[in-house]
Amino acid sequence: MENQLQIYNTLTRKKEIFEPINPPHVGMYVCGPTVYGDAHLGHARAAITFDIVFRYLLHLGYKVRYVRNITDVGHLENDTDELGEDKIAKKARLEKLEPMEVVQYYANRYHMNMEQLNVLPPSIEPTASGHIIEQIAYVKEILSNGYGYEKEGSVYFDVVKYNKDYNYGKLSGRKVEDLLENTRKLAGQEDKRNSFDFALWKKAEPKHIMRWPSPWSEGYPGWHMECSAMSSKYLGDRFDIHGGGLDLLFPHHESEIAQSNAAKGQDAVKYWMHNNMITISGQKMGKSLNNFITLNEFFSGKHEALDRPYAPMTIRFFMLQAHYRSTLDFSNDALKAAEKGMNKLFEIYNSLDRLKASAKSSVDVRKYEQLCYDALNDDFNTPILLAHLFDLSRVINQINSGKETLTKEDIDFVKNLMGTLLFNILGLRDDHEKDDSKLVEYLMKTILDIRQQAKENKDYATADKIREELEKLNIRLKDSKEGAEWSFV
Repeated sequence: MENQLQIYNTLTRKKEIFEPINPPHVGMYVCGPTVYGDAHLGHARAAITFDIVFRYLLHLGYKVRYVRNITDVGHLENDTDELGEDKIAKKARLEKLEPMEVVQYYANRYHMNMEQLNVLPPSIEPTASGHIIEQIAYVKEILSNGYGYEKEGSVYFDVVKYNKDYNYGKLSGRKVEDLLENTRKLAGQEDKRNSFDFALWKKAEPKHIMRWPSPWSEGYPGWHMECSAMSSKYLGDRFDIHGGGLDLLFPHHESEIAQSNAAKGQDAVKYWMHNNMITISGQKMGKSLNNFITLNEFFSGKHEALDRPYAPMTIRFFMLQAHYRSTLDFSNDALKAAEKGMNKLFEIYNSLDRLKASAKSSVDVRKYEQLCYDALNDDFNTPILLAHLFDLSRVINQINSGKETLTKEDIDFVKNLMGTLLFNILGLRDDHEKDDSKLVEYLMKTILDIRQQAKENKDYATADKIREELEKLNIRLKDSKEGAEWSFV
């Protein structure tokens, strides 16, 4: 079976064969959350998208260092114009908490949600506040190379000067000439030579809570700076994959490219990957639009837009039904359809153990391996992969009904293929197994209660009969003063 992975590179706007810089090692950096509120469906899409990338690269045998940051300082309310309060500082002020209390609380909840969605933890999860020294050093490099300027204690990136030597806009397709023509001077940006110059370091206002000493002022790093500094620290000045949501492409990722060229004289990233947005009735879901549904609300069903609760695996499967580069529109009907489809695949997978083997196979099931891996190798095309798995499921149904036959070897092949794809690569989890264990606990409690009632009524024949029947199922009872306990033999 051939494995030639192709990835759509946002930078070149085409699919490219994946060839790591230093095989078998792969460096991958993904922009993580700004932790000032609960994670919503948009956060889940980015996490699940790059979890699939991480899992598949590991499956192909690569040694992956996956870095996903936590933004805990420097992300202002207005991303593009860099105006307003720090998002975390504002939350801390409103809640009368320390900023790092806000960070810790929402980071913990984010991690809990990621575990519920079966998203693997990254290799390293650095925070912006933990890498101030590295960010200051990076700013110094940009200044020494002449692409930054200081004004009143703040340091800004000189986009016009940079554009003379490089191409500011090559990722997003924007042109500096258009920026010059279309941007306006805003209050609070008087220090900048041009309004689209972005902050590398900001002098803290007297009321600003989070601040650190630097050669220029007591202040804090610009939002774009953290990712440049932390990716180079942990992955080197050149690495393989940088991922994030499409909403980060400009100005965040465009500015990262500019910073790396200005400081290091080269692009840091070989392949840029961007997942598309979640929409509700065609409008982007996001905190800034106040139309988001948190993951905890999905799991509990406590939101006016939800008909009922949805399990984490239903959310994950819903995401996988669309290609990561396409928009995905939320609806209750779409979630219910995802739940039904996922359960069907689990049902087929679990039926393989009960499938009756024949001396000869009447259908070729081995072809599905190449079809499934072709889909994954085509820029992680999970909807096509799922279509092949549903097609394979129809074949298994025909075998169950006696219309087709499979040998024991082919049954084992299908079970291994489906198990690998569903659980290891797509990261799904059959939570019905957990439900089954709860059901067993409930039934055993009921049986022991009936037996205890029989003993209290001196109906020892019924109590003994229950013990004997349970022993036939390899369940042993142990009586004590506190009551009976049970265990599998």
